[in-house]
Parts: sequence; structure tokens; C-alpha cells
Amino acid sequence: MVRNILAVIAGLVIGGLVNMGIVMTGGLLVAPPESTEMVPVLDGTITWLVLEPKHLVAPFLAHALGSLVGAAVAALISTTNKMMVGLIVGFVTLLGGIAAAFLIRAPMWFVALDLIVAYIPMAWIGAKLGGAGRAR
Repeated sequence: MVRNILAVIAGLVIGGLVNMGIVMTGGLLVAPPESTEMVPVLDGTITWLVLEPKHLVAPFLAHALGSLVGAAVAALISTTNKMMVGLIVGFVTLLGGIAAAFLIRAPMWFVALDLIVAYIPMAWIGAKLGGAGRAR
């Protein structure tokens, strides 16, 4: 049980590092429009309404790959219940995505796609890649 808890923690940390790495380098791949300042507005939110869909690829990939890698790492480390351990990582990252959806003004289609596709399904795939469901 202790190893499974440590697996979840390791999955969240490594998945978070993947997420932040993609978020931090995403602007290098697709630069934001010249006239856009990506700074919080008075109410603490960030507005993305002036961005085009191509500018939302990096945030989506950050969320999806962070969840996938985190779940895979957790499943690889865990000793039992690999799928559950991977899905716990996906659920916790989904909670972060829900919080971000309230803080970052993004188009509704992006929020829906992100919350539906980037977390739990990617964690399921990650857990499978990490060994969940394999015969011993």
C-alpha cells in the first residue's frame, strides 16, 4: 500500500513536470499574437479569448501528456491495482483542470475538449502503458 501511495505521488510530480515543461515551451512552438499580453487581469484570471485554436494546442498537449506520463509512471511503480493507481493520477489532474477552467477564460469548446479527453482517457492509456491489465 505504501508503494502504491508513493507511486501516485511520483506520478503526480513527474506528470506535473511534463505539464509545466510543455506549457513553458509551448510559446516557442506557436508564438502568441503580438498584441496579446498573457497576464492576469484584475480578477486574477487570464484571458485567452483573442487566441486562435493553434495557440491552444500546447496547453491541451500539456494536460494530456502530463496525465498520460503521470499515470504511466504511477502504474510502473505500483505493485498492485495499477489501473486504479493510474486513474487516481488522472482524477487528481482532472481536478486541477477543473480549477484551471474556472481561472482561465478559454473558449468553451476548448474547456470541454480538455476536460473530457485530456485527463481520464489519457490516464487510462498511461496506466495501460505502465502495465495495467497485463498478465503476470
